[in-house]
Amino acid sequence: MTDTQTLLASLPTDLWIGGEQVPATGGKTFPVRNPATGEVLIEVADATPEDGVRALDAAAQAQARWASTPARERSEMLRRTWELVIERRDDFALLMTLKMGKPLTESYGEVTYGGEFLRWFSEEAVRINGRYTQSPSGNGRILVTKEPVGPTLAITPWNFPLAMGTRKIAPAFAAGCTMVVKPAAETPLTMLLLGEVFRQAGLPAGVLSILPTSSSSKLTAPLFDDHRLRKVTFTGSTGVGKILLQQSATRVLRTSMELGGNAPFVVFADADIDEAVEGAMAAKMRNTGEACTAANRIHVDNAVRAEFIEKLTARMKALKVGPGDLDGTQVGPLITEKQRSSVAELVTDAVDKGAVVTTGGCNAAGEGYFYEPTVLADVPADARILKEEVFGPVAAVIGFDGEDEGVAAANDTEFGLAAYIYTENLDRALRVSSALESGMVGVNRGIISDVAAPFGGVKESGLGRESGSEGIEEYLEIKYIALR
Repeated sequence: MTDTQTLLASLPTDLWIGGEQVPATGGKTFPVRNPATGEVLIEVADATPEDGVRALDAAAQAQARWASTPARERSEMLRRTWELVIERRDDFALLMTLKMGKPLTESYGEVTYGGEFLRWFSEEAVRINGRYTQSPSGNGRILVTKEPVGPTLAITPWNFPLAMGTRKIAPAFAAGCTMVVKPAAETPLTMLLLGEVFRQAGLPAGVLSILPTSSSSKLTAPLFDDHRLRKVTFTGSTGVGKILLQQSATRVLRTSMELGGNAPFVVFADADIDEAVEGAMAAKMRNTGEACTAANRIHVDNAVRAEFIEKLTARMKALKVGPGDLDGTQVGPLITEKQRSSVAELVTDAVDKGAVVTTGGCNAAGEGYFYEPTVLADVPADARILKEEVFGPVAAVIGFDGEDEGVAAANDTEFGLAAYIYTENLDRALRVSSALESGMVGVNRGIISDVAAPFGGVKESGLGRESGSEGIEEYLEIKYIALR
């Protein structure tokens, strides 16, 4: 196991542009903090708008060469990268725990999950198909091909520093696109390390650039106006996503947006309550609740609500809170003090309006940004926590009577990323899954993300799909060729 100081001393901290580590224009840096202590871990290069243009220069220059690289070669490069990531699992896991705060066991899980996108799309790279048919009129033939979209800007979030990067980079490279990545300012180190691994795997210069920055909007603004940029892919809040869509509209850029969620977790009266509680724990507490797919609103049939709350409260109360790199930690710190304050505000608002705290409800002890695992019962309909994404270890429980009321409550949101249902009735499971306005539905399971399945939402939760066989299509353009 790599120790912290040795790992930090070995990390690349400059920008990745044109296959090289380079300092930011002007030489500025910004601090990266450990959320378990609030202390600065390291300083990294602070990319400027000029650096963004340099990175797009490199991507544009490499695009034609990378697009013409045989699919098998792109596939093997991704496979080698996957192997190297797994070889360095200890480094990646410790780094994510130090910077993002999640328990070390979860960080190891993300290494496996994030690495799988590299392996999956290494296999998809050689399966890009078109079609060839006779025109129905009989006066010609139809040839349909797929070609890479071109240079792409990827903006990734802080909550899954490896997986949210590989889920975008791998299909782009498999399709033949070059990419400029702007990682979240809170967690740039994982992406910088991944850049080094790609270099070791033989990725040609210019295909990938990585630009950590303390000012995302300033860095990316000139790129949206540059005719060489062809696509933007973003994972983050709906508010920021709407701004990026407006910027993309000026040049009609291809976009894929994985935005905010407000996932309902619906427990029907015929559910196995013990299983439903375990599912709720998984759906709510993965990543300390800082996940777009996290159960945000737990709707429980009033016939079983008291039993469910009692058992959920016991499970949440038993969780061990602490730094993610300590043995036995199950709940780490939140990413920043601002995020912890946001969670606390939502809890206070709910309590002021009548919600009952059955466990937690306050900041946890420690120097970092810790918050106690919390259960709120009898949450009123006008509480902000039912409308806003909490992104923290707080489970808000609401009762309902009957299937129709439960479905209506679950759909009462502008978001539609993930939803969960627990029932022992197969007909109800299929019926409710169809009725829920959500891009993904988990039936009797609290974890639904799968590299082989399409990930994405409806309504204000985004556009397009990532992962699965559908994921590579986001980086391909369709061309029709008319033949005699």
